[in-house]
Amino acid sequence: MSVHLQSTKTLPTVPFGRTGMNITRVGFGSWAVGGDWAVGWGSQDDNASIAAIRHAVSSGINWIDTAAIYGLGHSEEVVAAALHGIPKSERPYVFTKCGLIGDPNNPNAGPRQVGAPESIRREVEASLKRLQVERIDLYQMHWPAEDGTPLEEYWRTLLDLKAAGKVRAVGLSNHNVAQLTAAEALGHVDTLQPPFSAIKRQVGKTELAWCEAHDTGVIVYSPMQAGLLSGAFTAARAASLPTNDWRSRNGEFAGEKLARNLQIAAAIQAVAKRYGVSAASVAVAWTLAWPGVTAAIVGARSPAQVDGWMDAATLELTATDMDEIGAVIDRSGAGYGPAKP
Repeated sequence: MSVHLQSTKTLPTVPFGRTGMNITRVGFGSWAVGGDWAVGWGSQDDNASIAAIRHAVSSGINWIDTAAIYGLGHSEEVVAAALHGIPKSERPYVFTKCGLIGDPNNPNAGPRQVGAPESIRREVEASLKRLQVERIDLYQMHWPAEDGTPLEEYWRTLLDLKAAGKVRAVGLSNHNVAQLTAAEALGHVDTLQPPFSAIKRQVGKTELAWCEAHDTGVIVYSPMQAGLLSGAFTAARAASLPTNDWRSRNGEFAGEKLARNLQIAAAIQAVAKRYGVSAASVAVAWTLAWPGVTAAIVGARSPAQVDGWMDAATLELTATDMDEIGAVIDRSGAGYGPAKP
């Protein structure tokens, strides 16, 4: 049975580095839909997750980012279920990642960062199967390996998978300029996926400029800093997060750090009011205003949450907006990295 997700509108797209793909400026992030695991967002309703993904696609979003580790494979299965029956011509691009290995017998144990070639080859086959696709559009090394595998070895493995047609493009996630340079010497780094938000700004210093100079596409993750900049976050909400939500154990969500972060959230909210959009949309648009950033990954667990940030796909902040938010960043002392482009 075919499922037709008739898009109600066409969103603007931009070239994704040299991959040959043109992508919308926001994509659907599938971290939270993985459910309960070591770095999960607590238990999720799969039906609501599927509805959220389908709503994003029907709203014009043309790519989905997931990873094998999210819910130890469960996120990829949810993505496959959401896309099941959609004709090829209407399907969004699907990006996933390798290199983090969890323990199915102990899902709450922290994942291992593994770069061994045979492990990556096993992982890609498992992801192809779970996603029910013949080729993955973008395959990314999730974190630098900590099992003794040199970067050159795991990057060569990803380049080989691309040459073999298992994947269309290959990228690195959470890697720095020195690592990007070492990989580029072996074969082009198609993409980088770093964390980036008005709180976590480190890549604004060097990595974004490197990627722009090397035609490497950049999709940033956690542009709302896991909800902190969504406009819906308060100190009371932070204090009431369930223990199986990783944010309950994260320093940015408590004490002095939280107070400083909420000052930035308030500045973003003020800009949002002027545009008549959500604070979430402005938080995402802030990342898109930086040179070198192609697009942002934004999570959702319901269709309503998708609607909450959809304006970011077309919203362009001015230099004045960026100066205003930058001044509050400087004044608050929140986060790390440059306050504006």
